[in-house]
Amino acid sequence: MDETSTLANKKIIVTGAARGIGASATRALAAAGAMVTGLDLSGPSADTAESPPSSVFAYETCDVSSRASTRAAVDRAVAAMGGLDVLIHAAGVQRYTPAEAITDEEWELVVGVNARGTMIANQAVFPHLKDRGGRIVNFASAAGALGLRGCAHYAASKGAVLAWTRTIAQEWGPYGISVNAIAPGMWTPMYDATRAGMTPEQLEAHDRGMAMMIPLGGRLGDPDADMAPVLVFLASDASRFITGQTLAVDGGLMMVR
Repeated sequence: MDETSTLANKKIIVTGAARGIGASATRALAAAGAMVTGLDLSGPSADTAESPPSSVFAYETCDVSSRASTRAAVDRAVAAMGGLDVLIHAAGVQRYTPAEAITDEEWELVVGVNARGTMIANQAVFPHLKDRGGRIVNFASAAGALGLRGCAHYAASKGAVLAWTRTIAQEWGPYGISVNAIAPGMWTPMYDATRAGMTPEQLEAHDRGMAMMIPLGGRLGDPDADMAPVLVFLASDASRFITGQTLAVDGGLMMVR
């Protein structure tokens, strides 16, 4: 199939679209023929400046941890596009704090955006998909399955995403809605910020550990080259009989069984 027509006539919402994986997704989905609306708490960044022209891409400001904000943004996007076929829910936050030092406020932020935000975004698109079917792709993490030292709240929130995804795949399957999760291992602006906070010694140890843990290349992947094609596949009709699954796109960091 022609790469530019893989998603022809598909109408897609991408959350977390201003940067990183979300911005990469908007470009790839539009290049495959889709009409895309990006949602993000922040305004468009340099990443979104590279996004497709306004004829196939629009942008809405949205706080995914707020039900009112998300529902309104989704409804506006669906009205503007004339329908909805796919949600790519890539919005998320990460904080590094020892478990014993996590405050209620930080817990609420991380779990509110990652876990509650996933629930809210999925619920917001459900009325638009239940009569026509469609695809939902949520973003989990290896941390949700394996744990991650220094990020107990992040790991807990992503574990919730895994469980939520499997459960609504069962509940919403009869409506023709497939629901899957991605566990990414990508080099993103969020990861750059994490590296910037490390000492030279910590960075050296970190890179040495990554080289041992990731069989393919020994480092995190590139969102455009390694993640975007997977998202195009999951948004397409080729993935119609796949649901309730977690796809680890991470060079082998987490081998799902």
